[in-house]
Amino acid sequence: MNLTVVGFHNMYPGIHAEQRADQPAVVMAGSGEVVTYREYEERSNRMAHLLRAEGLQRGDHFAIVMENHPWYMPICCAGERSGLYFTPANSHLTTDELGYIFENSESQVVVTSSQLLDVALSALPLAPNVRLCLVADGTGPYANVGNTRVLPLEETLAAFPPTPISDESAGNQMLYSSGTTGRPKGILRELPKAPVGESGSEFLMNIWLYREGQTYLCPAPLYHSAPQAAAGLTIRKGGTVVVMDKFDPEHFLQLVEQHRVTHTQMVPTMFSRLLKLPDDVRNTYDLSSLEMVVHAAAPCPVPVKERMLEWWGPIIREYYSATEGLGLTLCDSAEWLAHRGTVGRCILGEMHILDDDMNECPQGQPGTVWFKSPIHYEYFNDPGKTRDSSSPDGGLKTVGDVGYVDKDGYLFLTDRATFMIISGGVNIYPQETENLFITHPKVADAAVFGVPNPDLGEEMKAVIQLMPGIEPTADVVNELMDFCRANLSLQKCPRSIDFEEQLPRTPTGKLFKKPLRERYWAEHGGSRIV
Repeated sequence: MNLTVVGFHNMYPGIHAEQRADQPAVVMAGSGEVVTYREYEERSNRMAHLLRAEGLQRGDHFAIVMENHPWYMPICCAGERSGLYFTPANSHLTTDELGYIFENSESQVVVTSSQLLDVALSALPLAPNVRLCLVADGTGPYANVGNTRVLPLEETLAAFPPTPISDESAGNQMLYSSGTTGRPKGILRELPKAPVGESGSEFLMNIWLYREGQTYLCPAPLYHSAPQAAAGLTIRKGGTVVVMDKFDPEHFLQLVEQHRVTHTQMVPTMFSRLLKLPDDVRNTYDLSSLEMVVHAAAPCPVPVKERMLEWWGPIIREYYSATEGLGLTLCDSAEWLAHRGTVGRCILGEMHILDDDMNECPQGQPGTVWFKSPIHYEYFNDPGKTRDSSSPDGGLKTVGDVGYVDKDGYLFLTDRATFMIISGGVNIYPQETENLFITHPKVADAAVFGVPNPDLGEEMKAVIQLMPGIEPTADVVNELMDFCRANLSLQKCPRSIDFEEQLPRTPTGKLFKKPLRERYWAEHGGSRIV
């Protein structure tokens, strides 16, 4: 492999801008706005020049906080082609959370949008390291925030050349963990030494069956690792990325038909919402263009996956990994049908299921999932967290997921260790109960966790989000309790059910249990979920 660092104009998007200048690179599904390959190339080049003019050199950092936006991917590409770390921040963060990421990531420049300008500006005083804030769709003039200049993005970039910078080299994301069990952590990987398009990129394109000229539908936020990788690799293949503002099940089906979508990446909650559309709506749209549907982020309830395979056929692949990229398992449709509920076999890294004493667990016995990873990473400016996620010798890494393997080496996830309920000395993982409730026709979403019990220590509580039009009556409680008891052992059934209008999920589909659980534990010294 040639390890010479090369310029992007020899690869992408420059080569595509030369060959298919007017082809859509990005289509915004809501507004219909199109970014052609020529525009994509020019925008990313102008931004790379600006970053150099601001003094950012290889290995420096900048941050992005935007909704799904036509400038999002070209801004990321500017970081990729200028050897920088770029941090896409969750667009739903509070002022304090956003300020923490700006400061912790050591970002010198922030790019935001007029829609998120208020929260971005309010976060800047918490991050004196930020020298410049650029506002997409902004007209200005804007007042400085302390020592931070605030300027309109488009007008400012117009002063810079649309051609590549002279010292192009490969950059990398520095993403932050979702923070569902604690404060987000910056995940730092070494900058690539090889040309972008080799190594990890080729690996992902191969397992996702990417091809030249594909059309990828992005139904998730671009700040998350999986959709950003999937969208970026589509550009690398010279395809078109159709970006939804947010996921809506029927609009998703409309877009597949309208754009003849070939590839997409989803999460199980999206499957569930598609399946709860009326049959006449689901059968209205032509989905025959779909070639590959990849899903991850959370275990998929078995009945949900079975119904999706019946509907869409054997085009669904599932993988398990983490933002850290510590390892990866994969299964295609046929493998899943032979091992229902699995998230696949390990194809990247070396996987181990270990007990609390770091001994290998026998087949079928749950333990913590560890990987010996080919990818080096650390938590940025947090050596303590890096140590906590590593084995004593540093050779293995974990994000705290619990699972087991069957006789054929297929991994089955049970839950996160932090979500385990300890009731009367029995360890109970609530994921299975949540997965069951999700399949009930009256349930839109479900969270199950432990709450205080003076005799048992903890007891199981379910909090349910009902489908529109369903009232939270005693009859509904009894119906859901009976449903659970008919399908699971008694110890896996909740002792009580409460209702919420909307359960807190991250836009990438992860259930955010901590604020729910804290309500019940506030008078008992707090929750174990930290």
